Amino acid sequence: MERERWIGIALIVISACGYGSGPLFAKPAYAAGVDWLTLLSWRFLFAAVVSWGWLLMWPAQRRALRNLPRRRVLVLILLGVFFVGNSGTYFAGLEYVDASLSALIVYMYPAIVAVLTIRFGRRLEGRRAWGALALATFGVVLAVGGIDPSKPVEPIGLVLMISSPIIYAVWIVLAGRLAGERSGQRESDVARASLADTQAASEGRDAAPTAAIMLTATAVAWWVWALAVHNPVLPGQIPSDAWIPLIGVGIVSTAIALQAFYAGTRRIGAAQASLVSTVEPIYTIILASLLFGELLTPIQLVGGALIIVGVLIAQSGQFIGRQMPISIEGVP
Repeated sequence: MERERWIGIALIVISACGYGSGPLFAKPAYAAGVDWLTLLSWRFLFAAVVSWGWLLMWPAQRRALRNLPRRRVLVLILLGVFFVGNSGTYFAGLEYVDASLSALIVYMYPAIVAVLTIRFGRRLEGRRAWGALALATFGVVLAVGGIDPSKPVEPIGLVLMISSPIIYAVWIVLAGRLAGERSGQRESDVARASLADTQAASEGRDAAPTAAIMLTATAVAWWVWALAVHNPVLPGQIPSDAWIPLIGVGIVSTAIALQAFYAGTRRIGAAQASLVSTVEPIYTIILASLLFGELLTPIQLVGGALIIVGVLIAQSGQFIGRQMPISIEGVP
């Protein structure tokens, strides 16, 4: 059992580093001449292809796909299309905002989820939860307000980057409601539902089909958009220097990260997985500093520390309650 726990923790760390590599792959792709719309089209196409390949390799996962109810398939498709808003604002914002700052801003989402669940889900419970929320929110204020005036960020970049965790928080709450979570749900009901979800996940019934279907829906949405606006998205229009970053963001930062998160969550549980995944912004900030020379100001570092501490306190208190069944962690 202890060995399984450590394997689960290692998988979540791999997943967090994979997600945290997203902006690190995006920056060289942009430098090669690819814009965010083209990047996202190829990102989700590569991720969908790899996810379907992984699914079809194993008989148990093929059976799970055949057994998915039609309503669940429709829900996954709709959530995949809705996810376009989250990933689009994030990667569009990366054209204006440093990768290190984006890693801090995106961690607004736990606090926003907490506020939304006051009305639409299971509410925050206790002073500790609200204290964690206030701490994380204050950290974001410091992170954004501490931007070095010698390196100003265009307002549109901040608007896009801040919009991403807001949309993602709405996506989380929507996913929870579609899975049966309701405002005022009792603790015992949440515990029973979480146990059922954990049992289903441990049996591996629908993790692979969930990832494949949702990523496919997101990929189709991006390709329809790109082709409709005549964006240079076809293979012959992609600069040769951009292919490695595109493959990296699709496979490492999406397909592998997602599957590793599911596999790790089956071993250590959703709450512990969310706690371990807070290494993500630290990883992104360190590599952005090494690779791109990005440096946060002292006040931004303080803000980042407050965000991470707030998320750690929140997760250790399990204040959000039931974990959404198809989480993609913190980074879009």
